[in-house]
Amino acid sequence: MPKVSIVVPVCNAEQYLKQCLDSILGQTLRDIEIICVNDGSKDNSGAMLDAYAQRDDRVRVLHKENTGYGNSMNRGLDMARGEYIGIVESDDWVEPDMFEKLYQAAKAAKADVVKANFFLYYGQEPPRDEFFQVIPPRLCGQVFRPLDDLNLEKIDFWNGKPSIWSAIYRGDFVRENGIRFHETPGASYQDASFNFKVWACAQRVFCLDRAFLHYRQDNAGSSVNASSSKAYCVRDEYDEMQRFLQGRPQAELLERVMNRLRFDTYMWNIERLRQPMKGEFARYGAEAFREILAQGRLDQEMFTPGRWKDVQKFVKNPEAAFSGGESGWKKLARRGLRWARGYVQNWTRFYAEKGGMGK
Repeated sequence: MPKVSIVVPVCNAEQYLKQCLDSILGQTLRDIEIICVNDGSKDNSGAMLDAYAQRDDRVRVLHKENTGYGNSMNRGLDMARGEYIGIVESDDWVEPDMFEKLYQAAKAAKADVVKANFFLYYGQEPPRDEFFQVIPPRLCGQVFRPLDDLNLEKIDFWNGKPSIWSAIYRGDFVRENGIRFHETPGASYQDASFNFKVWACAQRVFCLDRAFLHYRQDNAGSSVNASSSKAYCVRDEYDEMQRFLQGRPQAELLERVMNRLRFDTYMWNIERLRQPMKGEFARYGAEAFREILAQGRLDQEMFTPGRWKDVQKFVKNPEAAFSGGESGWKKLARRGLRWARGYVQNWTRFYAEKGGMGK
C-alpha cells in the first residue's frame, strides 16, 4: 500500500502538465502513486501521460470520455490504494517536500485530514508567488474537530477557499463516510461540496501554517475564470450538501453552518456576474434566503453584526446587489468590501481587515 495516492485530473493541460507531474515525481516521499485521470483531452495530454507511465511505474493513467471534473475525481478516488489521498490539479505544481510533511503530520496526529496553506502562483514573467493564509493561524499546530466549539474563527475556517488540493485525506475516512464529488457534466465549483463533506465528517484535523502548493492564477481555461453560463452551479453544490446531510449526526447544526456559507457564496457569485445574469441570480438568492430565514434555518450567532445586517438588506432589497447607483452594491464595492479576485477570497483576512460589510 502506498503511503499517499495523488489524484491528478487532466483535461487539455499539455501546457502545464510537465511542470505539474515533474513536481510530484520529485517528491522526497518516494512511496506514492500518481493517478492521472484523462478526461477526454483533445490535445497532447493523453500521450504525455502515457509517456510518464512508461518511465515511472508509480504513474497510473485512466483515459476516459469527457464526463467532467466530478466524475474524474470520483474515478480517481476509486483507484486510490494509498493510506492517504492527495489531489494536485494539472495546471498547478508542488514543493518537493509537500507530501512527506503532510504525511508525517498525519501519522503523528492520527489525523483524518491534514491541511496546509498555499501560494497564488502567477506564471507571467517574472513569475511570482503570493502566500495565501487560508487557515486561521490559531488553528495551526493542533488537532481539532471542525464542528466543535463553533465560533466566528471556526466559521472562517469552514468558509475559506475550499483548496481541496492543499490537504491529504485518510483513505478509509473518505470511503467510510461516503465522501464523493458531485457529478454534474460541465459544472464548476465541485470542490465546494466535497470540502463541506470533509469538514462535516472529520473527527481529527491537523493544520500546518506552511504553503506547499502553487495555485496557478493565469490559466484562462480554469474554472476560476468560468463564465456566467455557470452561474447556478453554486446553487447545485449547495443542493448536494443538503442531500448529503440527510440522516447525518448533527444535521441541524450542519445545515446552519451550510447556510452561513451559502450566503457568502451567493454574494460572491452576484459580485462576479454581469447583467442580466447578475440581477436574475440576485433575485433568486434573495427569495431563497427569505425562505431559509422564515424556516429558522439561519443562525445569527454565525455572523458578525455587520454581516447579519447584510443578510437583512439583501432579502429586503436584492436590487441593491446589482444597482448601478452609488446607493446600491457599487457603493459597497467602492468601500473595498468585494468578493472579487476569483474564488480565492480569504474570509479570515477579510474580517480581520474590514470587519464585515455592514459596519
